[in-house]
Amino acid sequence: MEILFIRHGATAGNLEKRYVGRTDEPLCGEGLRQLKKNIAPGKNGYPDWRGQEAYVVVSPMKRCRQTAAVFEAQMHILKQELILDPDLREMDFGDFEYCNYEELKEYPAYQRFLETNGGSSFPNAEPPAQFRERCVRGFLRSMEKLEQKGAQKAVFVVHGGTIMAVMERFSDEKRPYFAWQVKNGCGFLVNAERAGTLYRLKKCGAKIVR
Repeated sequence: MEILFIRHGATAGNLEKRYVGRTDEPLCGEGLRQLKKNIAPGKNGYPDWRGQEAYVVVSPMKRCRQTAAVFEAQMHILKQELILDPDLREMDFGDFEYCNYEELKEYPAYQRFLETNGGSSFPNAEPPAQFRERCVRGFLRSMEKLEQKGAQKAVFVVHGGTIMAVMERFSDEKRPYFAWQVKNGCGFLVNAERAGTLYRLKKCGAKIVR
């Protein structure tokens, strides 16, 4: 199965470098403009799937559903089904939700987060390990549905953290979690192969770039 992972387009909070997790904000005007400008068949690293059948797997957050709609229109795919999976949502950042570095830099808990390279949790936030397991669970459940439908192509329109968690766990290119960061509207094109009860993801293209 050929899979395209895409991080949703930019929101107002993204442009202000805020931790946007459970906040269900829509794409901002600039984010929508960038998506429409950069998503195109066979350009900027995107595959040419014009006229081909593809399933769309999406986080239920507004920013992902809106990005999925832009992708479908810009790529001219024959969408077979929209699969919403709540486990593909972004991390809940707890007390630091929708804050940015300037607002957090004086907090000891935030300093610990930076010093541990994201290994510690924010106050009242979803623990990082729990978040990653949730994303993996959502990915595996979605893949099972796709296999049952005989899907050959699928796009996952999700969050940066979701992509990082899935690629860290399943990519045949072993890299740590934060090494899989991508910008808004960017992602990875991979081939998914069965590996027992799990999957192996092999990149068949460079990181999607604008």
